[in-house]
Amino acid sequence: MASKKYMGSGELVNRLSVQVGSRDFAIKLLQKRGHLGMDGKTLTSEGEKRNNMTAEQRAISRASKRYNKPEENFKYNADKNSVIKLKNIY
Repeated sequence: MASKKYMGSGELVNRLSVQVGSRDFAIKLLQKRGHLGMDGKTLTSEGEKRNNMTAEQRAISRASKRYNKPEENFKYNADKNSVIKLKNIY
């Protein structure tokens, strides 16, 4: 997975660019999500927050929000870029 090169914090745009196959498309997605300004270069406050997270932290944050459960209830799998729930949390 080429995006494994961009797992650390500060790699939001680069990682998404590799994942979707186009920097322009990644920028449009981040603008739509409210993470990038209309100039395509300036991160919004929410974008700064997400950019300061690692890929693992972002994935766990998404799962926590989706299932309305604490972040401690999830574990990240870097090989699959996915999150699994820990036993006995639901």
